[in-house]
Amino acid sequence: MTGAYTPASGQEPPRPPAPGTLVVDTARDDRVGEFRGVSGPHWSLRPVRGGTEWEVDPAYVRLATPIERLRAENARCNARSEGRFL
Repeated sequence: MTGAYTPASGQEPPRPPAPGTLVVDTARDDRVGEFRGVSGPHWSLRPVRGGTEWEVDPAYVRLATPIERLRAENARCNARSEGRFL
């Protein structure tokens, strides 16, 4: 899997971002999600257009690039205008 985090011995796992931060789940075909919180050893992410949260190993998460954030925000606006936004 691309983008995987492989800690060196004694290295800390990635720190969780602030809630609402857009991140990319590299284990799920670079799916963009909004960080919601920590659930045990996993992070909870929510689809940008609304929907069911999913959990991911933080080793497979990276911050969204500016273009990924722009696309996600555009998708959110389109969903909201069509009444599909939760």
